[in-house]
Amino acid sequence: MTVLVLTDEHDLSADRMVGELGRRGIDVFRADLAWFPQRLTLDAEFRDGRWRGHLSSLERTVDLTEITGAWYRSPTTFQFPAGLSGTERQHAHNEAKLGLGGVLMTLPIMWVNHPARSADAAYRPVQMAAAAACGLAVPDTVITNSADAVHRFAQDHDAVVTKMLGAPAILESSGRRIAFTERLTPQHLADLRGIQHTAHQFQAWVDKQRECRVTVVGNQIFAVAIDAHSSAARIDWRADYSALSYERIELPEQVTSGIAALMRRLGLVYGALDFVITPDGGWQFLEINAGGQFGWLEDAAGIPVTTTLADMMTERNQR
Repeated sequence: MTVLVLTDEHDLSADRMVGELGRRGIDVFRADLAWFPQRLTLDAEFRDGRWRGHLSSLERTVDLTEITGAWYRSPTTFQFPAGLSGTERQHAHNEAKLGLGGVLMTLPIMWVNHPARSADAAYRPVQMAAAAACGLAVPDTVITNSADAVHRFAQDHDAVVTKMLGAPAILESSGRRIAFTERLTPQHLADLRGIQHTAHQFQAWVDKQRECRVTVVGNQIFAVAIDAHSSAARIDWRADYSALSYERIELPEQVTSGIAALMRRLGLVYGALDFVITPDGGWQFLEINAGGQFGWLEDAAGIPVTTTLADMMTERNQR
């Protein structure tokens, strides 16, 4: 019995999980999709109604039929040899996604989370509509590539923020940059050049008493309030971790039931959800990340995410 862990090889949360499974005597095959095809090899045949074969890294090989669970954390994308043209690279990426990804997704195992469900849940508009349908409050939002739409939205709201629709990290020639949530100023509104080139997200600013990160593992919910003590952190707590304090709290029943319904609707068994708690005690849903980090919160607030995840994976292994 083997648990497959697919993630970035520098993922500290995954390090914790792999260590915990190892202490329990559970075999782990850890890989990053970026290893394929240069450091990861697939050899799979369809026989007797299922895919059989092997997945091999430079260090070891695992039999596909021995994989009993998979943790799809945050793998990075395929990396192909230098020298391929753009057309060849795109073709290779599509074939790798449909081939390797297709074989793995058919395995009759427990996924945390299934890649298809994680992919669906990555769409912020899908998250917002699903959350609202499950009874959670969601701030007014506009997604547009029109400057006129941004001006209209700003006129309708006292304050507006802009935030990325996807991962906030941007790789440039000078290195990796983080695009934090930012409040729109009159200067921003006066110069929206370039907005027409892609979709952008703008959201009504929600006054904050504090924020809350909710980590869901199966039927277990761990809620940690985040208090910001700097101006940057009050806009986006990721901008200044040194100015944060944490408190484990209980959720209102309506929020708990809404989260449970949202997880079912999205088909997820793990998720990291962010909320704003307003000064009058209201809760506003911001987003859900199907592969959200949790390691720092385990240390800061004492939430047992790693052991709970390991319990879930171990339970299926022992059946």
